[in-house]
Amino acid sequence: MPRKLLLPYKSVFSHSRVPRGLHDSLAMNAARSGYRVFSANSTSACTELAKKITERLGAELGKSVVYQETNGETRVEIKESVRGQDVFIIQTIPRDVNTAVMELLIMAYALKTSCAKNIIGVIPYFPYSKQSKMRKRGSIVCKLLASMLAKAGLSHIITMDLHQKEIQGFFSFPVDNLRASPFLLQYIQEEIPDYRNAVIVAKSPDAAKRAQSYAERLRLGLAVIHGEAQCTEQDMDDGRHSPPTVKNTTVHTGLELPLMMAKEKPPITVVGDVGGRIAIIVDDIIDDVESFVAAAEILKERGAYKIFIMATHGLLSADAPRLIEESSIDEVVVTNTVPHEVQKLQCPKIKTVDISLILSEAIRRIHNGESMAYLFRNITVDD
Repeated sequence: MPRKLLLPYKSVFSHSRVPRGLHDSLAMNAARSGYRVFSANSTSACTELAKKITERLGAELGKSVVYQETNGETRVEIKESVRGQDVFIIQTIPRDVNTAVMELLIMAYALKTSCAKNIIGVIPYFPYSKQSKMRKRGSIVCKLLASMLAKAGLSHIITMDLHQKEIQGFFSFPVDNLRASPFLLQYIQEEIPDYRNAVIVAKSPDAAKRAQSYAERLRLGLAVIHGEAQCTEQDMDDGRHSPPTVKNTTVHTGLELPLMMAKEKPPITVVGDVGGRIAIIVDDIIDDVESFVAAAEILKERGAYKIFIMATHGLLSADAPRLIEESSIDEVVVTNTVPHEVQKLQCPKIKTVDISLILSEAIRRIHNGESMAYLFRNITVDD
């Protein structure tokens, strides 16, 4: 009977403490032929995660050339045979999102025309995931991207912490939405002194379920920030709030629609006790940090003496590093799903947790036809 892979998801491994069984399993299966791992990025900073994954697999990164022509067009050349093999494309998303998307699409199509058996995209941060709902007369761009990936030749996707879990329904092929919460939970337990005196904070009611999941597993209290300082996706107008077009039509006498009351937010409040505690704000994405900085100020006013932010995807756009450095936030902890080495140089408060372990194990299991359920042990739906 084959030895079962030991992957204790009650906690997560730091790269200095990986179980012997995991190294043996990855090395044994990486030695088997029949799959290749490519990186679709044209910039060296974005290939670091791909290198870490292949090192854990005991494999070599596939030979390919990805570059931009002088006129801005993307060109991809596959430098080795992939006929009849499972091919995994690792694509991390830098600031130039559209270029990264085109690199992924063109590489997938190049592998398809090279007769690869299966083409699996490993996209830790899925781009355009915030555009997964209809806004006024806009479009659901995330669904468009899902259709494009399928047309290009992808047959499976491995991603992490989709902004909305319903995005999986946009695809016509399987999507494995892995979770980073075990890695962040272990960071809290091992790197935050006196974390037992902490409270998990949701910076808006929308994030309350995620915060509750963290609080329950750490056996900590829960607080929610609610009020006029917050701006959530639900507050944005969509097509359902558009007034009907007025034309020369006959209206029945006496037919009047009920008048909708204007939506007003209550004054800013913190539901839960944070006085004399460490406040840990949890979310899936940290991009524009103004809302996080405002939340930190509120928590400081309510008596929290340290502020930590835990997020899966550290986009950290625009002036985010400077704002974090000048704020009341003590530390921002993100995973390496998105490259952010430049931001770390600008702000020493930013820390990184490596998640290459779970991505490499997902690749191994998919290639060998093993169940992915083990990677979701002790994972809740709200993570």
